[in-house]
Amino acid sequence: MFDQFYGFEGRPFQLTPDPAFYFESATHRKALSYLGYGLAQGEGFVVITGEVGAGKSTLVSHLMATIDPARLTAACIVTSALDGEAIVHVVAQGFGLPVAGHDKASALGAIEGFLHAEARAGRRCLLIVDEAQNLAIDAVEELRMLSNFQLGSHPLLQTLLLGQPEFRTTLLESPLLEQLRQRVIATHHLTAMELREVQPYVEHRLNRVGWKGNPGFDHRVFAEVHEATGGIPRRINQIVNRLLLLGAVEERSLIDLDMLHEVLGELDEDGTRPLVCRSEPAETAPPAASARSDGPHADAPDPDVARRLIEAALAQRDSQLEELRNVVFELAASLEQVRQGAAGEDDSREETPRGEDPRVAGLQEQLAQMAAGNAALEARLDEQERTLRHTLTMLIEWFEGGEGRRRAA
Repeated sequence: MFDQFYGFEGRPFQLTPDPAFYFESATHRKALSYLGYGLAQGEGFVVITGEVGAGKSTLVSHLMATIDPARLTAACIVTSALDGEAIVHVVAQGFGLPVAGHDKASALGAIEGFLHAEARAGRRCLLIVDEAQNLAIDAVEELRMLSNFQLGSHPLLQTLLLGQPEFRTTLLESPLLEQLRQRVIATHHLTAMELREVQPYVEHRLNRVGWKGNPGFDHRVFAEVHEATGGIPRRINQIVNRLLLLGAVEERSLIDLDMLHEVLGELDEDGTRPLVCRSEPAETAPPAASARSDGPHADAPDPDVARRLIEAALAQRDSQLEELRNVVFELAASLEQVRQGAAGEDDSREETPRGEDPRVAGLQEQLAQMAAGNAALEARLDEQERTLRHTLTMLIEWFEGGEGRRRAA
């Protein structure tokens, strides 16, 4: 209704995640840096947590919109209270795999075969698990087991876990998840938006639907909206939706404090205010982001440390390429040995044309696959290098902007 009254081209404050409305707040920018770093590793787990409505799903939708599907195959599943066996079938369904039987072994076999096929085609695989706090411990452990699938020394599956704050607690404290904790590449906790970000956030979403300044906003509205919602994006959307609806009903061209107080009063009357507004002061948020010793440090990101990470990653890249080249050379040598052996066989035996020797054909096929894998690996590592350098740039900007220096002090 209000979109027609104000001449909007769409609904600016819808509650469902839409990458077109992604707003890069300070906490989302840091989260995206950690996601980029984690995905560049191509293995292990990345964990993103946050309050309900903090923007976890929108962040991932934005990330996925920037990824080349020719290089990365992703499956996103939203979990309920699943156990270890059920989660395997859900993962198979997420990748669109038909499972012949209803048993766990059949599902695992289908997943492994799919991962190998994608790797041979030069594509990485990413599993995104939303609402991870709903999973039973044995289901989380089953996800860890899926990360064991490898092609040679290269992992075939990386997993991104999204969950509410209680999942962070479970992950950190459960003695049953020690092995999974050791495979976490990076973590980030999405905090609420700051007061100064509320107005740019609201205007950003309005601009996405063709806002021309009608309605205008009393600047004091943004401060009270932040106070009422605690800076949680989904709660802000709900409040501003109600404000725009009231503005359309009363044909207002300015959203003011009286209108905000009226909306909050209506929420009180219908009993929904606790669902939209925070009922108590926001608790001290856990560290905004963290990583293992092989990742960037959240409390005081040092450009020198990040540069060393880049150098280490590039050294790893060279090592991987050298390893792959050695395998190709070994296959070529084996192929030559088979050819020489076939040529020296007893003349009294019926000869098989050398080009049709099944051993030769098999090795030739392996050699062709390895050559294709070599090209795909080089492309993947080039992508990782670009991502790591982007992460370094963002960390340096954050540090030089003053926020990193204040934390370091």
